[in-house]
Amino acid sequence: MNGKVLIVEDDQAMAVALRDGFEYEGYAVQVARDGAAGLKLATERELDLIILDVMLPKMSGFDVCKQLRSTGKETPIIMLTARGQEIDKVVGLKIGADDYVTKPFSFMELMARVEALMRRSHRKPETSTDEFNFGDIAVNFKRFEVTKSGAPLEMSPREFNILKYFIEHRGEVITRDQLLDSVWGYGSFPLTRTVDMHIAKLRQKIEDAPHDPKHVITVHRVGYKFVV
Repeated sequence: MNGKVLIVEDDQAMAVALRDGFEYEGYAVQVARDGAAGLKLATERELDLIILDVMLPKMSGFDVCKQLRSTGKETPIIMLTARGQEIDKVVGLKIGADDYVTKPFSFMELMARVEALMRRSHRKPETSTDEFNFGDIAVNFKRFEVTKSGAPLEMSPREFNILKYFIEHRGEVITRDQLLDSVWGYGSFPLTRTVDMHIAKLRQKIEDAPHDPKHVITVHRVGYKFVV
């Protein structure tokens, strides 16, 4: 058994197709047809994954995700959006979703996202405490807070997760593809320039001299290394 998955989807054909696909892959599957029922099951059951549609009767997928995260539920969530609008994706990630897939999608694409997400969620971080300090930076993983010389730093969820990944793998050379797979969950998608843009923004916040970084070091033609 690969794990327990909850599918929250009001379209019957889609719900059946997803249920059959996940069962074929060895998952134990439960299905909810509206947001309220999905929230109830997600709250009461121990799950390994939630597939959550955005547009649902009774309660939207956004509201379900927000309520689960507000109560401390950390079950990985992949959101499904039919509209393909960038704002849906941004909102979903900001309120705590781990990834999203835009309809229509192939089941193989969804499973690739699921496998990448499950690898991340089951990976044990090297950092065993809730806090990590380097230089004049203090990171609190539990509260998702970063301070520099005691002053709070504004960070996007993506920037925070990149920093967290670096800290967990400090001293290692990390490729852009590793970051895409582990932080974005995109696997082989050719979006390495996206990583560089986020690294540049992260350096602006945590480095004293962003153009001569001491912590997030570029490894030419390979990726990056985080040093303390």
